[in-house]
Amino acid sequence: MNGKMMVSYKILCKSDVNNEILIQELLSNEKIAKVIKSEYAKGLRNVVLGTTFKESIVTIETLKDVHSFEAQKDDFADLLVLAEEDAANKKLLKKDCNRVELVDIETL
Repeated sequence: MNGKMMVSYKILCKSDVNNEILIQELLSNEKIAKVIKSEYAKGLRNVVLGTTFKESIVTIETLKDVHSFEAQKDDFADLLVLAEEDAANKKLLKKDCNRVELVDIETL
């Protein structure tokens, strides 16, 4: 194959957070419900929180910078290794941040 690809990746750390919480679970938490009521229903009594879509998900994840590099299409099978090498060359890998996750592969 001829041509190039733009490969995007991010560095993963041991302390990264990636949680999903159902909106129903969130609203059933008393502390969260109290904060929402005090912010949006100040001075009102007998207020109940609810949702139409009980399967809605709130995600909590660590914000990461996305890094990228160009590779030949022939190197498709080795993209993860090439991403790790690129991160090492850019000195992005550290003690607790030593893993790479591919985010996007785009043909040029």
